[in-house]
Amino acid sequence: MTVSPDSRRYSTSLIFTVFFLALFALHAPLLRLPYFWDEAGYYIPAARDLLLSGSLIPYSAPSNAHPPLVTAFLALAWKLLGFTPLVTRAAMLLIAAFALLGLFRLAQRVANTEVAFASAICTALYPVFFTQSSLAHLDLAAAAFTFWGLLAYVEDRRPAIAIWFSIAVLAKETAILAPLALFTWELAGTKLRDLALAAERRKNKAHGVSRGSDARNDQAPEGRKNPAALLFPIIPLALWYAYHYHRTGFLFGNPEFFRYNVQATLHPLRILLAFGLRLWQLLAYLNLYLLTLATALAMFRKPLDDRQRIPLHVQFAFLSIILAYAFAMAVIGGAVLARYMLPVIPIVIIIGVSTLRRRVRIWRGVVAVVALGFVAALFMNPPYGLSLEDNLAYRDYIQLHQLAETFLEARYPMAKVLTAWPASDELSHSYLGYVTRPVKVVRIEDFTAEQLFAASDLRANFDVALVFSTKCEPSHALFEDWTTWQRWKTEFFGYHRDLPPAAAAQILGGQLVYENHRPGQWIAIIEIARVEEAQTLPNAKMPGILANSGH
Repeated sequence: MTVSPDSRRYSTSLIFTVFFLALFALHAPLLRLPYFWDEAGYYIPAARDLLLSGSLIPYSAPSNAHPPLVTAFLALAWKLLGFTPLVTRAAMLLIAAFALLGLFRLAQRVANTEVAFASAICTALYPVFFTQSSLAHLDLAAAAFTFWGLLAYVEDRRPAIAIWFSIAVLAKETAILAPLALFTWELAGTKLRDLALAAERRKNKAHGVSRGSDARNDQAPEGRKNPAALLFPIIPLALWYAYHYHRTGFLFGNPEFFRYNVQATLHPLRILLAFGLRLWQLLAYLNLYLLTLATALAMFRKPLDDRQRIPLHVQFAFLSIILAYAFAMAVIGGAVLARYMLPVIPIVIIIGVSTLRRRVRIWRGVVAVVALGFVAALFMNPPYGLSLEDNLAYRDYIQLHQLAETFLEARYPMAKVLTAWPASDELSHSYLGYVTRPVKVVRIEDFTAEQLFAASDLRANFDVALVFSTKCEPSHALFEDWTTWQRWKTEFFGYHRDLPPAAAAQILGGQLVYENHRPGQWIAIIEIARVEEAQTLPNAKMPGILANSGH
């Protein structure tokens, strides 16, 4: 393939700087927030262990066998600039800007500069990408290097393919899906690619399009007979797993991690349901349906002028990666998190934007509406449950926990606190940014009736309970009356209902001393009555309690 005429019009360093400064400005109010959820539970402790001891295998948390590239990058940033949330989040924004740059160059290469800018802007504003841009997780880094690997692939630069995809798998192991999908496409798709190109030539001839004006679309990729570069990333990934096994005795992470993310996910019905959820995340989640619907409607319109589409063989290559991620992430992964799809959601955005530009005269206006829809989804929770990390609900979570745990530390400085993860880590590790010194905790799994009743029998072991919503849910969610779906969620995806603060206080035999709410979320502190005081409190196990809580 030859590079399109405008593909290098703008300086790479200039575009990267613009992307980083824009991300930094948009994230400015979020950059000093303490660490959140999986950050606090694994990634920050793992990077801190590397900073303090030089160990690639974390010791303050059971190893999940994730490759160490991102944690090493964070440890280096802390070594140079200090161990603070600001440094962490700025470092992750650098990776996010690099991801947008790779996406921009990829879209520019397969389409044009207009599509590249529009796709990069939409991606940057899409809620899942936006929130993950400053969080210390692995998926956005894996997406960044995957975009650069895809750029090398469409330009048929085999050494660069091996390098970029190898870096991607060292950011997160699931990045191996992209080169393996392309390898499969290389082997099985040769005939389909030839048929597609033949159909393209016939169509161009019928419409009087000259070969020269459509050479980029019509020209088959060269040098694809040896796809070994796509298999090369297996080597560094295998070396990492061998090292991890040598150090820990476990190949794919600690046994509980492997059970939760692999062994417990292989039920056929769960795979089918999870695949449906992955398609939902690819096509509709958090107002992405606006782009999908606009693209579908645009397909009923004739192409404008001589505007060219993304070459068919490239579209098929993209499709192979999208389907590989959708299926693989339906088979593995205990939590069906949208961030796992970050390497392919922006590809869907590129395809949608390119289609709109090719077929709709006011495509810029349509893309602007889509972008505004993404911004709205950042601030407004949808009428269905979402992961806290998928929009600015994560900011509300952090602020709720900051206020409550500051109150708890000030009023009960020597108390033992009953709570669940991740608040148990927030209280136990002061370096996470919630408390000034470690607080003793008694941990339970969640705030269901079963867990709280069990805890009520051990009231002598704790003085205070910190209870909170472990998910963000609307007051009247879609499908909440569909009992079969509720049963499936509970059986296959670990869904549970947290009891509200008043019911939790009654069960634990305590008194609410603090309560705070944000849209779809809440947190409360319950002071536990001692045995001599409990005589005056309602019996925590009276049947009416669950009836009052709506269960």
